Amino acid sequence: MMNTCCKTCQMRYWAPLAALVLYSFWTASVASAAENSGIIAPGAAVELLADGFKFTEGPAADAAGNVYFTDQPNDRILKWSTDGKLSTFMEPCGRSNGLYFDAQGQLWACADEKNELWSIAPDGTVTVVVKQFDGKLLNGPNDLWIRPDGGIYFTDPFYKRPYWNRGPREQDVHGVYYLAPDRRRLIRVVDDLTQPNGIIGTPDGKILYVADIGAKKTFVYAIQPDGTLADKRLFCELGSDGMTIDTRGNVYLTGKGVTVFDPTGKQIEHIAVPEGWTANVCFGAADRQTLFITASRGLYGLRMQVHE
Repeated sequence: MMNTCCKTCQMRYWAPLAALVLYSFWTASVASAAENSGIIAPGAAVELLADGFKFTEGPAADAAGNVYFTDQPNDRILKWSTDGKLSTFMEPCGRSNGLYFDAQGQLWACADEKNELWSIAPDGTVTVVVKQFDGKLLNGPNDLWIRPDGGIYFTDPFYKRPYWNRGPREQDVHGVYYLAPDRRRLIRVVDDLTQPNGIIGTPDGKILYVADIGAKKTFVYAIQPDGTLADKRLFCELGSDGMTIDTRGNVYLTGKGVTVFDPTGKQIEHIAVPEGWTANVCFGAADRQTLFITASRGLYGLRMQVHE
């Protein structure tokens, strides 16, 4: 019979060895998964492009591939050009959060200062398009996506801001809204989520993904011709601040880095980002093959094998 001392010695020897084997197996599995996902360019790594911001959000690429993003606490929209130069596009900018370009080159912004949806012309001229629903102030438009025919979906969670000059929340739910291409018809299309935040749709305009960051889930819907949504189903057990989608239909969620899911909801990749929080993502650059990542104080880029 083995005495207690021998047993203790063996445990001291085998426990670290077993842990090393398990760690090696885990790291090999992670590396294999990343290699097999086939979405990141060979040898590419997350690169810091610019920093010194307070909190970056809402990246959106124009037709040329220039990326616009917000530094919301500093109330400005910045531009990262295709030749790698940073400039200020608009300051102040209504505390803009999520951004998206339409087919006509207008930059749409979730202007959080007064809870509005803006259309911004290339010269910086602002048109306030939406500022209420059913005669009541919106909670605070957060993120948006524009479908091919020009219809706009945007999320409207309530995050109380220190710079607001308003009373209590007026909307009875944290909703998702649809603004028709005529810019006259505004309807609430989702009213049963805890805190909808990130949103993205497929290029054909048939499928919409909405992240419920409050419930830590993302849902997928079938888009109907009139803009309403049907066939809600769970996409994955992860919420998100911002979202994008690539040409293979993979969906990119943010929060702790960037987590990528295939169209079936299976996780295929995790991209670590050296910041406490990753807010949003988009594809940009002239070839649309760089993933731009807004994460707290920095703007990051990662070369990809896929594009928008």
